[in-house]
Formats: sequence, structure tokens, C-alpha cells
Amino acid sequence: MFDLGRGFLASAERMPDAVAISDNGIRLTYAKWRDFVLRVTGGLDTLGLKAGDHLVTMLTNRLEAASLHIACQLAGIAITPLNWRAGAEELDYVLADADAKALVFERLTAACVAQSENAVNVTQIALDNANGERAGWDHYFKGEPADAVSRAEPETTSVMLYTSGTTGRSKGVPRSHAAERAAASAHVAQNLYSRGETTLGVMPLYHTMGVRSLLASIVINGHFVCQHRFDADQALTLIRDERISNLYLVPTLYHDLLAASNFSASDVSSVRKLGFAGQTMTDGLLKRLDEAFRPDLFVNHYGSSEIYTFTIEPNATKKPGSAGKAGLNQEIRVIAIGSTNPNETVDPEIEGQIIASLDGDESFTGYWKRPDADEKAMNSGWYFTGDIGYRDADGDLFVTGRVDDMIISGGENILPAEIESVLSLNEAVGEVAVVGIPHERLGQEVTAFISRRGAVDGASLDAWCLERGLTPYKRPRAYIFVKEIPKSPVGKILRRMLVAGEYQPE
Repeated sequence: MFDLGRGFLASAERMPDAVAISDNGIRLTYAKWRDFVLRVTGGLDTLGLKAGDHLVTMLTNRLEAASLHIACQLAGIAITPLNWRAGAEELDYVLADADAKALVFERLTAACVAQSENAVNVTQIALDNANGERAGWDHYFKGEPADAVSRAEPETTSVMLYTSGTTGRSKGVPRSHAAERAAASAHVAQNLYSRGETTLGVMPLYHTMGVRSLLASIVINGHFVCQHRFDADQALTLIRDERISNLYLVPTLYHDLLAASNFSASDVSSVRKLGFAGQTMTDGLLKRLDEAFRPDLFVNHYGSSEIYTFTIEPNATKKPGSAGKAGLNQEIRVIAIGSTNPNETVDPEIEGQIIASLDGDESFTGYWKRPDADEKAMNSGWYFTGDIGYRDADGDLFVTGRVDDMIISGGENILPAEIESVLSLNEAVGEVAVVGIPHERLGQEVTAFISRRGAVDGASLDAWCLERGLTPYKRPRAYIFVKEIPKSPVGKILRRMLVAGEYQPE
């Protein structure tokens, strides 16, 4: 079985003259990129890093970040990418928790590194002359190249992602070369990627979607177009100039793309394949994207950092809301809410908790130094996702929310997704998030937070919900209009901030 380093070398040998990666005017073929990566690998040797060591990065999606990811695969080093928006406290935690040996950062993250107490205990390598006169990227990574061989094995740790975590400290998710390569290959197959596809590389490389985009592009000798940070106008320019053929984004970024002032005048005709993951896409956004792009393929991918693919819906517009059926490397069950027995499955149309097999090729084997988290999430060979959903009569999975997101109002269990989809179909609604606000009588009051893109008020939205048959007890009791819906760095709605009142009223 190939490890990821061997797979990269094979791709470079297969099509050495194909364009592999571009970044702000720099364009490298697979042969040139291989040479660049081997010099980076040689630099890792100079740093004294050994197979199994952890290298932490705080980088945006740039050539150096992608190259360092691949160089670590060749060297057998566990790359440990951290959100470049993280604060010094989080960096301190990750450096200590991962037993990191080195840290690579850039000008954008230099202030965080300077404030970190633990950063002084590891070797620091800076890009953009971010550390002044001290040795930086050019000093370490422009010397003699390493030999073009991989030192990793399929079970070597490839990457350790840190989950965002809604409560408590984030958890390290170590993933093997075998699991990462299986996930990349399945991603290619499940999105019908062809050899030479051009991918917008904007989902961050500290997120499983970003890593998947990079590795899948290499598998097919594709062109990975770096976009350091998402900007809708710049993304539209890259789509036009580079003839981007596929997009794989969280729904929030799709929303921002459509909302760009120059979208209607932009040439997006090269984009033939759309994929999304990370959160449920509302019916309204799904419809607008289908009308705007008219894609040949529109895939809803449901998964996690721990197990990349749970399910795939290859025709998201045909069956809005459906997460489809189990991926190529997975088995999924829906069991009774509150149960820990993986065999206690529920009937179709009955909501339950979603669990995934840990025997799948893409699965992790446990959290980093967190037996408590393993005990909570892993049981009898199954991973308990924390999501709630049901299967319809066709066997397709519908994810209706998180266990933690469930609203209990007047004794009724209510999940936000259905309400959000109904409201999203109103043309005046830009984005919507539904949460339960503490209420003396009801326990929680169903509350809709709306960012408007047209004239609308609470009364008209309540009438809208009634006209579309939303069950009365599920209708929002309150509508709050905000400037924007708070989100995480990768675009996930932060419901806890809405509950806590951390938002800007319109």
C-alpha cells in the first residue's frame, strides 16, 4: 500500500509537466513542485526532526503550507496545523499537548507566536521575515534536497487536526497515511473528479476539507489554486482566470460567493462540480446555487475530522436536505437517542443518533491522549457522531441537528434545521440560525436570528412559516434581525454566541 509521500512522488513521475500548484503568480509543474518539496524535506532533516515528531503550523493556504504538508508525509512527520486565527493561549495548549518540536508561522500569525509562552520551547521558522533577523524559511528550506523516497509507512501518523470543540479544550485527531489516502481516493470517486481538475484551494489546511482538497488534487494530477484567505471577489477572479472546475466549500462561503456584488457579471462557467460539507445547507441556498452554476454534479458530503466520510448525496438538488447513503468506506446506523447499544436501531422516519463504523478505511483509531473522549465517542467498534437524523423510506439519511442543538420547548423536542430551511426559502432572508433561548414557562423559546437581504419583518415571516405548513409548535416565537450570523473560522454557525447575546442587532 502506498503512503502519501510515495503517492506524491508517483503523481510527479506520472505527469511531470502538468501544472500542480499556483499561488499569486507562482506556477509549478509536478516536477518543479517535487523539487521544491524535497528541499523542504531536506530542511526538516536539518532541523533535526525525526519520523513521528509533531510539527505545528500557523499558516494560511499558501504554497509553503501545501509544500510543508507533503514534505512531512515524505519525512514521516505528523504535521499539526493550527487555525491561523488562534490566540496565544490556544497555541500554548497545542504546542504542549502535541509535544511539538517545531513551529512554522508567517507575518499574519507572528503576533500570536510572540505572545505564546510555550513557543520559546520549540524551534521557530518564520516566513515573510516575520521574526526579524533570526533564521527563517529561506535559511532552513532552500538548501540541499532530500532523496526522493518516502520514509513513512501506511500506519504512520500523517496529520493531527484539532477539533474546534464547542466546550472544553479541543481534541487532537491523529490520522494515519492509510486513512488519509483512502479518504482522498474516495473523495475523488465520490465527486467524479477527472484527471487534471482545477481546484480552488481555499478551505484551510487545518480543516479536514482543506486537506482533502489538496490530497485529492494530487491523486488526479490536478491543479491546486491557492487562495490564502477566502475573499469572494478574489475567488471569482481565480475561478475566471484559472478556469476552476470544482468547488468544495462550506455553505457559508457559497453564500458569500453569491452575495458578492460582482457575481452576476462574473464568468463561472468553468465550474462544473460543486461539493459542500461542514454543515447543513438550507433549501434556499441550494436552490440559488443550482440556478447560478447549473452544475453537472452537486454533492452533499457528510463527515467529520475523525472519520472523513459518513455519507454522500450525489444529487443534492434532487433531494434537498438528504445526506444520502454511506460512503464507499463506511457503514452508518441510526440508533435510539440516549442509547449506547449500536444494535438498537430505529425504524425509517424515526429520529435517532447517528453512528459510524470504526472499521472503515477512513477512520481514526482514537483521540490524542484523551481516553475520556474515546470513552464518550467510541463504543463497540462504532463512532458516536453526536448528530441526530433519520432515514427515509429510500434509506437516505437526513441529518436534522446536533444532540447539543436540540431545543426543548414546552416539552417538545425541536431541531433547528427544518425551521431554517423553511425560512431560507424566503427571498428576503439572507442567512438564518434558529436557537432555543431560555424561557421561564417554556424552558426554551424557539428564536430565529435573521440577516436580511430584503424588506421583511417577523410578522411576515411567521405568516410564511404558516403558509408552508411548518408545525405550529416549531414556529419561532421570536425573530431577531442581526447584521450577521456569528460563525467559526471555517464558517460553522456559532449558536452558543446567539444564546449568549453575542451578536450585533441590525
